Amino acid sequence: MNDPKVNVRNAPKPPAKTKMIFTILLVVALLWWSSFKTESSIADLTIGFPNMFDLLVQMWPPNWHYFEVILEPLLETIRMAVIGTTFGAIIAVPLALLCASNIIRTPWIVYPFRFILNLIRTIPDLLLASIFVAIFGLGSLPGIIALSIFSIGLVAKLLYEAIESIDPGPLEAMTAVGANKVQWVFFGVIPQVTAHFTSYVLYTFEVNVRAAAILGLVGAGGIGEYYDKTLGFLEYDKTASIIILTLAVVLVIDYISTKLREKLL
Repeated sequence: MNDPKVNVRNAPKPPAKTKMIFTILLVVALLWWSSFKTESSIADLTIGFPNMFDLLVQMWPPNWHYFEVILEPLLETIRMAVIGTTFGAIIAVPLALLCASNIIRTPWIVYPFRFILNLIRTIPDLLLASIFVAIFGLGSLPGIIALSIFSIGLVAKLLYEAIESIDPGPLEAMTAVGANKVQWVFFGVIPQVTAHFTSYVLYTFEVNVRAAAILGLVGAGGIGEYYDKTLGFLEYDKTASIIILTLAVVLVIDYISTKLREKLL
């Protein structure tokens, strides 16, 4: 028979509360320090909060006739997102393969390319758009290039992590029968990550539609130019129309993307 005293003695001890208390204190200290350095406070938020309702009152009712004016710029925004996502996703595939440590086993190749991806993700898309507007001038082209670069960083990062988590069994079997790296990729890697890659591209497209909507603030085309105009002239009813139409398009895209991902994964 089992001795109850032995069972009690061998029972796992409950986790110490010291770690949890220290974590809470650290979070509180970071919040206080951040609030102090940014000169923000609950009092400022309380004082400024009613202004939000004043703005909402000025935005209602929306100018429904303004939909005719902003429909074409909104379609331009979607086209920018489509082209930028497509180009970015295509370029991201070889970069992801070069960053995957289970495909390229040479550190001096893997880590420099990972550094490049980290650098790409560090630069905000608005800054990229501003740079390319200065180079190419006003229009959709700077926005497309900015979205393409942003898509490269996002898709390549997610994709190489997916590649590193694939089942190594097929690769080992292919190596045993003399397959080279190209055959590895086409017959061992791609079939395992195709669904994930498609899901990542759809997600990136959703993000790019939202991002493209504000690139016009720096002259990179799309609906963002109309955000800038209506806000600058205090035409908040037109701004509300832009927000509503953009929201409707984003919800439709999000629904379609979700259904596609459910079928793929």
